[in-house]
Amino acid sequence: QVQLVESGGGLVQPGGSLRLSCAASGFTWNAYAIAWFRQVPGKELEGVSCISSRAGASYTADSVKGRFTISADNAKNTVYLQMNSLTPEDTAVYYCTTEKGPYCGVPMDYEYRGQGTQVTVSS
Repeated sequence: QVQLVESGGGLVQPGGSLRLSCAASGFTWNAYAIAWFRQVPGKELEGVSCISSRAGASYTADSVKGRFTISADNAKNTVYLQMNSLTPEDTAVYYCTTEKGPYCGVPMDYEYRGQGTQVTVSS
């Protein structure tokens, strides 16, 4: 059974940083690329960043490029999303997901999704 458990969300001031973690289990690690999505109430899911252990490659959406960095610890089956220079527009629920296969799709898509972690950027 695929499980994705996010942590690291919270309240941060504009300009601040947070690091989200996603602990994955229940599947062969490189069978799926891991992607972060985010969602603001009333809006569609937005793909943020994706990393493929199989390909050794990652993808980051233009809206966060240069501020967000995705990485993976293959030994721990954990993916991280380092978020810097946060703005109120980054406020959303962030979801850790598996892609539908071992590679990052463009556009990003997902098959399994975690419960999500709230990120609020406010002064």
